Amino acid sequence: MHVRAYLRASTKDQDACRAKDDLYAFAEERGLRIAASYVENESGASLKRPELFRLLADCHPGDVLLVEQVDRLSRLNAEDWEKLKGEIASRRVKVVALDLPTSWMMAAADKDDIQSRLMDAINGMMLDMLAAIARKDYDDRKRRQAQGIIKAKADGRYKGRPQDEKRNDGIIKMLANGMSWNSVIAATGCSRSTISRLAKRASQPS
Repeated sequence: MHVRAYLRASTKDQDACRAKDDLYAFAEERGLRIAASYVENESGASLKRPELFRLLADCHPGDVLLVEQVDRLSRLNAEDWEKLKGEIASRRVKVVALDLPTSWMMAAADKDDIQSRLMDAINGMMLDMLAAIARKDYDDRKRRQAQGIIKAKADGRYKGRPQDEKRNDGIIKMLANGMSWNSVIAATGCSRSTISRLAKRASQPS
């Protein structure tokens, strides 16, 4: 059995490694060794998380996916959460979260007995509940942000997200040099809508 730590933060301005010491201390207290850490800055509301899926690809049956909190693993909607759970289950990986005490026994060796299966079922229900709470918190925060923007616009205070002009100028130069949209996306991480807007801007007479 290998323990694999997953550390996630939503943006590059946040420290995804913040909880690393807590995860390693948790493992050490239980006589376990973390085989590898997987760190990324991606939204928990998206399934597009390369490091999480690299972790799962590295796992063997019985391995432990260790996270600080369930919301580090999922702020997914119900459909995507079921997909992620299915992937975890197909690989027979155990999820252990520091904020989910019912999961702690999952880090111990397998026991094929009634108590173990009962705890697995309880842990699954608790994991679902915390994942649903994490998603509701995400939706509530997005709704409050949208309400704040609407109010700011009504008051004439909303200026929108500032443009990254240095990045935009670089994208326009890439397009002018014949780079494909896919290549620009891979190089900059911007969206297709951003490239479309900048391509239109570049095509307009100065």
